[in-house]
Amino acid sequence: MRFTCEKNMLVTGLNIAGRTVAQKSSLSVIEGILCKAGQGLSLTGYNMETAITYEIDADVSDMGQCILPAKLFGDIIRRLPEGPVTVVVDENYKVSIRAGYASFTISAESAEDYPELPDVGDGREIYIPQNKLKELISGTIFAVSENQGRPIHTGVKFEVTNDSITAVAVDGFRLARRTFHPEEGTGRELNFVVPAAGLKEVEKILTDVEDNAAFTLGTKHILFQVGNATLVCRLLEGEFLDWRRVVPSNCPIKMVANVGDLASSVERVGLIVSEKYKSPVRCVFGNQELLMRTSTTIGAAEDRCSLAGDGQELEIGFNVRYLAEALRVIPSEEVTLELTNGLSPIVLTPVDEKEDFAYMVLPVRIKNG
Repeated sequence: MRFTCEKNMLVTGLNIAGRTVAQKSSLSVIEGILCKAGQGLSLTGYNMETAITYEIDADVSDMGQCILPAKLFGDIIRRLPEGPVTVVVDENYKVSIRAGYASFTISAESAEDYPELPDVGDGREIYIPQNKLKELISGTIFAVSENQGRPIHTGVKFEVTNDSITAVAVDGFRLARRTFHPEEGTGRELNFVVPAAGLKEVEKILTDVEDNAAFTLGTKHILFQVGNATLVCRLLEGEFLDWRRVVPSNCPIKMVANVGDLASSVERVGLIVSEKYKSPVRCVFGNQELLMRTSTTIGAAEDRCSLAGDGQELEIGFNVRYLAEALRVIPSEEVTLELTNGLSPIVLTPVDEKEDFAYMVLPVRIKNG
């Protein structure tokens, strides 16, 4: 095998494909990068749960494939001088790497024992702009459950209709939903749950451009295509929460807040709350303002934030981190706070009809006074 390509392209491919190389495995070949030289060059990392393949334009003079030691090969390539890099692998899997005056010789392995990547079949692709898919993921993934007792909730549920693509995450204490409405109909009706680990890798590959990404659903796997990168991961199976049933509607109390101001107030009172010093934030929704108080063994905090509307002096306790994380991903300047009573959740919804999201946080019991 012999190929030549630009160093910066090789570094990009190694950085992306290397994210899913297995760190430690009884199958030693997946601790390396699968390198295939054909029409171009492809680099693959596969940890038996998620696989990423990155395609690179390369001048291939001898086709072939091998398993390259991921860390060593990556460290060498990153430290080479800028410009073209030539890699030659002989029949004994000795690898020669040259760039400028620098040269290295390392060992590779045969690719015969590398596991076959999952196949999603010939399903029809669904297209979505990269920046919109990134918003769906970043706007929900923080709310997935870490409880392995309900593995279905350790992923994000996607619901595809002809005129919308919705992402939903729940963890038993909060819910996050984002919906994108494509200009052209998808022509599909799909429901599936993608593991958070796989989606985090998709999120890292996505950029803030309007170029399309695509995903293809198989029977047990899903494939994402983002530029030169392809990611495939296993779907989660089970019964996901009927989220429409648990999100309150027609809440009697509605107030409007500036997202930046409210987020700053929440984060200020949250400074004395931590995993070690836990305490809910006591929220009193008054006329045109929100009063927030919290106290732990290390101190107390109080702040006020202007709101539009009358909260009727409703008092509710919330986990301050859950509120802060929801406010951090709201895409608009203003948000509607929907409330029912002291034992019901708060729901954050759009003021502008152009947006389509909902963030629900369940209340925390607070002591009287």
